[in-house]
Amino acid sequence: MNEIQLGDVTITRVVEIDRSFYPTASMLPDSTVDAVTRHYGWIRPHFFDESTGDIGSRIQSYVVRTPGRADTPGRTVIIDTGVGNDKHRHESPIWNMRRGTYLDDLAAVGVKPEDVDLVIITHMHVDHVGWNTRLVEGTWVPTFPRATYLMVGEEWEFWRHERDRGGEAAVLIDDSVAPIVDAGRAKLVDAKHVIDEHLSFEPWPGHTPGHAAVRLQTSGGEAVFSGDLMHRVVQVAEPQWNSRFCADGPRARASREAFV
Repeated sequence: MNEIQLGDVTITRVVEIDRSFYPTASMLPDSTVDAVTRHYGWIRPHFFDESTGDIGSRIQSYVVRTPGRADTPGRTVIIDTGVGNDKHRHESPIWNMRRGTYLDDLAAVGVKPEDVDLVIITHMHVDHVGWNTRLVEGTWVPTFPRATYLMVGEEWEFWRHERDRGGEAAVLIDDSVAPIVDAGRAKLVDAKHVIDEHLSFEPWPGHTPGHAAVRLQTSGGEAVFSGDLMHRVVQVAEPQWNSRFCADGPRARASREAFV
């Protein structure tokens, strides 16, 4: 299901890449094949990709549309922005120099770049910030020109210093985050920041130092956009398993165990 209604808020999933480059055994190095397959009874069919014979995993954004009030207009919000096009991402061939249809896919659910009021970034890994920007005549510019991009300040400080070390982090920041900051579109907030009556950040550090989830509260229920708190659904049952990309393993494990 790509769209759900919670109270008067609409949530739409927009998938950029429909499978992971990393099999579960590689993504979760603490796991074992036997331990994973013990959970197939509840993982199949909804969370399993039969085409790969593995637990499903996608790179995606969520569009959250909140209603207007008498004194405030409704808002269109995007949570995380995927890998992006035209970006040097040598760690994965399916990420590198993509020419994907993400903007067309947004248009198909009724969202043009200029419609977006707010972009929320859970953390600054390459598969969560890529469509922050797009390449226009050789320059990286904000994809969503009217939007405010909300980022946790601790996360930005970490990656700003990582950028100074060079390598892949520098490329990521230079093409997907710094152009937003330089354009004056970024707003740095605390990891417990309350965005509005519906949306708020929740700190769940470990995967990255400033990693945060986003909680949605509506009259019809709640939802949590968990970023990379978990990389595979099996971690709900095995929260002690870290991913290969968790910067601080003990802290990431503690966050997951507290969350579930």
